Amino acid sequence: MGLSKTERRLRIRRRIRKISSGTEARPRLSVFRSNKEIYAQLIDDNKGVTLAAASSRDKDLEAKGTKSEVATLVGKAIAEKAKKLGVEAVAFDRGGNLYHGRVKSLAEGAREAGLKF
Repeated sequence: MGLSKTERRLRIRRRIRKISSGTEARPRLSVFRSNKEIYAQLIDDNKGVTLAAASSRDKDLEAKGTKSEVATLVGKAIAEKAKKLGVEAVAFDRGGNLYHGRVKSLAEGAREAGLKF
């Protein structure tokens, strides 16, 4: 019997995490997507510390429009927080999700705000 959707995603996630890690100079931009919300974190894996986080649940983020539009706003918000920390480039971790839809919108929003992948 084949893998379920969540088992497949977790297998892909583990495969990505084997080769991708974040440092203080180039943190990992980790994306988590639920059915309703989307979350992004900048993580320094060497120290095991989250440097910055943004989500569609943030009060200062005006989460109006479609979920893809909100994901773009989250991408811009995390890029602004990264700029304040002095981070120019990140390693993108899509968390086992396909680079499509909301995950792609978040990445494009971060790129528009000046973050380099």
